[in-house]
Amino acid sequence: MEQPAAVSPKLHECELYRPLPKGWVQCTACHHWCGVAPGEAGKCGVRRNYGGRLYLVTYGKAAAVHLDPVEKKPLYHFLPGEPILSLGTVGCNLFCKFCQNWQISQFREFKVNPETGETDRYVGEDWPPERVVEAAEQAGARLIAYTYNEPVVWVEYAHDIAKLATDRGMRNVFVSSGFETKHAWNYVEPYLHAVNLDLKGFTETFYREITGARLKPVLENIEFLGTEKWGKVWMEVTTLLIPGHNDNPEEIRGMARFLAGVNRN
Repeated sequence: MEQPAAVSPKLHECELYRPLPKGWVQCTACHHWCGVAPGEAGKCGVRRNYGGRLYLVTYGKAAAVHLDPVEKKPLYHFLPGEPILSLGTVGCNLFCKFCQNWQISQFREFKVNPETGETDRYVGEDWPPERVVEAAEQAGARLIAYTYNEPVVWVEYAHDIAKLATDRGMRNVFVSSGFETKHAWNYVEPYLHAVNLDLKGFTETFYREITGARLKPVLENIEFLGTEKWGKVWMEVTTLLIPGHNDNPEEIRGMARFLAGVNRN
């Protein structure tokens, strides 16, 4: 694909990637470890290679913004009763067949003009970090949730909001599938206060066929957050039961044993 003469300053260069030969790059945000050719995107559709650099083309573009009770995230033991400003973008690194937000998470059918930074289809309203934090303050919310789609695919945008929010005395919550790399967790951890992590199933077959991901990295992240990051980041784990797919009683008991073995708190 022909490369742009120059990349618009409207496009935000990613932090989590490394260069490869022949203009390719490797994204280091999640466990897909996408190798991205010039002019192409990673699996998420929103981290794109222009001129041998990786750009987050949805930076500052929120596809959904809403004020919720924190229990809706769902978090039941982290500041219960508090309102939380929730936002998300388009794109996701998983392809869950049961996704409740598929209209935004699976939206990839848009083109970007890297020289202007414009998209040929609507991908979200302009919500720069300052606007997000000000909206939370005006709503009386001390919490901001990065949710609706997987926040690791827009981690640089989330990071900048979270840093500003932390500086203003707020707290930040990731609602995540748990497919991040340690690079991503360490990048946001100084400004992250709680995580609701989806353990979507308990077999590699389920993850491969239903989500397009793998179970092992998710379990490793639960162990990482439940041990090394415990005391710094609060974690609650959620499983959405889908009849006939992940509701086998023995699998559920296996999940419970695993979680209890990580951290009984």
